[in-house]
Amino acid sequence: MARPAPISRDVRHAVPADARMITDTLIDAFATDPVQLWIFGTEARCRRYGRAFFAMHARRLTARGLAWHTDGGASVWAPEGQWRESPADTARVVGRGFVGALPHPIRALRGLLSLEHHHPEEPHVYLAAIGVRPGSQGQGLGSALLKPGLAYADDHGLPCYLESSNERNVPLYERHGFEVRALHHMPGGGPPMWLMWRP
Repeated sequence: MARPAPISRDVRHAVPADARMITDTLIDAFATDPVQLWIFGTEARCRRYGRAFFAMHARRLTARGLAWHTDGGASVWAPEGQWRESPADTARVVGRGFVGALPHPIRALRGLLSLEHHHPEEPHVYLAAIGVRPGSQGQGLGSALLKPGLAYADDHGLPCYLESSNERNVPLYERHGFEVRALHHMPGGGPPMWLMWRP
């Protein structure tokens, strides 16, 4: 796959060698995320055990050429038909103690499976994760990190899909053409997720 041109001097196309840095960025960005806290229980556990989850996304999606980063932020996207993790990727996450670290493993796994159940069947580009470190928020990095993935989708005539775990991010996505398709609550009184689609 040809390496896309940078969108700006601040946003850089990521390569597999950037996967660790992207993982660290996403861990910082999601350490106090409502759904991550619901899954892991505490910020410390989010940071420790969320690493396997974010590392899986960073590794496989930088290899597919749809990841970008900037100082303080990162976004990773799945190309059409490649949003679902492979059995090998899932086994790596489980093997790193992910499931054993969950305070309520059955509830958490039910929640993750419920999200997969709602994932659209239509061809699309999937925003697997986007995050900006707390100290870098409010500077427009979220918009900057969305633009290259959206440009890729537009170039390929594809819609986009994401699941927002934080209501305050919904207006950002709406400004970039996403619409809320559904409000999905995680099982057992868990936090909401905004399932969003960009035609």
